[in-house]
Amino acid sequence: MRILGIESSCDETAASVVEDGSRILSNVISSQIEIHSRYGGVVPEVASRQHMLSIVPVIQQALSDAKVGFKDIDAIAVTKGPGLAGSLLVGVNTAKAIALAQNLPLIGVNHMEGHIYANWLTGQKIEFPVICLIVSGGHSDLILMRGHGQYELLGRTRDDAAGEAFDKAARILGLGYPGGPLIQKAAESGKPILQLPHSWIKGTNDFSFSGIKTALLRMAEYGKIAMDENAPAGLPSKNDAAASFQKVVVDVLVTKCIALALELGVKQIMVAGGVAANKALRAGLLEKSPLPVIIPPFILCTDNAAMIAACAYYRYQNGQKDGWEMDALPALRLA
Repeated sequence: MRILGIESSCDETAASVVEDGSRILSNVISSQIEIHSRYGGVVPEVASRQHMLSIVPVIQQALSDAKVGFKDIDAIAVTKGPGLAGSLLVGVNTAKAIALAQNLPLIGVNHMEGHIYANWLTGQKIEFPVICLIVSGGHSDLILMRGHGQYELLGRTRDDAAGEAFDKAARILGLGYPGGPLIQKAAESGKPILQLPHSWIKGTNDFSFSGIKTALLRMAEYGKIAMDENAPAGLPSKNDAAASFQKVVVDVLVTKCIALALELGVKQIMVAGGVAANKALRAGLLEKSPLPVIIPPFILCTDNAAMIAACAYYRYQNGQKDGWEMDALPALRLA
C-alpha cells in the first residue's frame, strides 16, 4: 500500500511516498529556516504564504522521486494538527483537493503521533508496550504506548519545552536561530563548567526548563559569561555556557525517561521529535539505558512527511478514513 504524505504544520513543506508504513520511496522537504532566521523565529503569516508557493512543486518532486503517479497511490495522508493554523490549512486543503480529484481515501494525522511513527521507518522491530519521549519545539512529553493508537500521557513540560528552551538559550547567547543545532555546535567547543540548576520536580514525571533558561539569562546579565571580546579574562565562554545548558537539559530528559521506563517495566524506549536529533541526547540515552533505545535517523527527527505517511498506514489499517469536513486543528492533542 502506497501512501502520499503531506506535512505543513510549521516551517517545512514536505511530501513523501511510503510503502506499507515502513519503506520510504521518496522524502522531499523544503525548509524555511533561512527565511525565518532573520526574524529570530517562525513568523506564521510568512510560513503559510511560503507553504502556498512550495507545496505543489514539493508534491510533484515526491511523486517523481518515487517514480509513481497518482494512479499508483492508494491514500492521501496529511497533518491536521497541532501546528500553525494557516500552515496547516495549506496542507489540509491541498490533500483534500488531491483526494477528491483522484477518488482516494483521506487520512488526517496528528503531527506528534507522526513523530512517533518515524521509528517504524528505522527497520527495527518495535515491541509494545514502549515509553516514547517526545522532544520538540513545543513538546516535552513522556508517553506510554501500549499499541497502535493507544497512548497515555505520563509526563509533560510545565513551561518551556526542550526545543523552546534551546531556542531561548541561543537567543540569550547571541547564537541565532534555530537554537537547537546552534547550541549543539557551540557546545562541541565548550566545557560544561557553569553551575546551572537541574529542575527535577520530584515526585512527578513532568519537566521544567524555564528556570534553567532564566539562570542562564541572569549569568549573562550579571557578567558571569564572556559575551564579547571586551569581557574580563578567565570568564566561561559562550561555548562553555552552551555546553553547560545542553548538559543540564539532556541530564533531566535522560534520567526521567529511563527511570519511568524501568518503573513500568516496558520493553523499549523510543525517541521522537526535532530535539531527538541532538547528539548529546542520543548518546546519553544509548549509553545509560539498560533497555533497547530506538531513535530515528536525523532526517526523520525534524518535520517530514514520511512519518505522516507511516502513521497513516496504521490508522488506515484500523479503519480510519476521514470525510471532507475534516479541518485543521492547531491545538490538537495526542493524549
